[in-house]
Amino acid sequence: MMNFIKRGILMVISSPSGAGKTTLTKRLAETHNMLFSVSYTTRSPRAGEVDGTDYHFVTNDEFTRMVEAQEFAEWAVVHGNRYGTSIATVNRAIEQGTDCLFDIDYQGGQQIRRQWPQDSVLCFILPPSMNELERRLRERATDTAEAIERRLGMARKELAHYHEYEYLVVNDHLDKAFSELSAIYVAARCARFRNEPLAQSLLSEVVKRDH
Repeated sequence: MMNFIKRGILMVISSPSGAGKTTLTKRLAETHNMLFSVSYTTRSPRAGEVDGTDYHFVTNDEFTRMVEAQEFAEWAVVHGNRYGTSIATVNRAIEQGTDCLFDIDYQGGQQIRRQWPQDSVLCFILPPSMNELERRLRERATDTAEAIERRLGMARKELAHYHEYEYLVVNDHLDKAFSELSAIYVAARCARFRNEPLAQSLLSEVVKRDH
């Protein structure tokens, strides 16, 4: 039988700021041993964030150099800062059969889907209500009142792109939302086209034995 390596999945998870995608993606990565895609960003680190673990923090000049060198699979401007994902990291993960997790916005999701249409699985996390989203942002206490209003305005824009995603998960209860997200991942791993090379190899073995 052939040495079968299943191609890695590119699981994209997006949501309005405050809907809980960061918490959910970290838990998903830990539970299923997925490679968490560490984005490059021009924004400053928040309290407790570690360079190379949470993000690769770079200057605007370095980010521009990487854009011009076409080193990004996707990049976007979010809340005045730039974020990008390395092409080399994505290709290496796919070919090695490593599942890669992306915590990115709809612009990044569009670009990932465009470049790797068969390998990407797109999920959008919805808040149970806009009032709840606003409450979470204010309780987080990491942004100014002006920044929170800006994030709420961006949330309305991001929600308009929900139809570009294959799956929608409502984060009304964290454990329930995680269970649904985990089920989507497992189902994607079992998709027929991802396992077809193995099935064809097994059929070939059967034909050889019959002869």
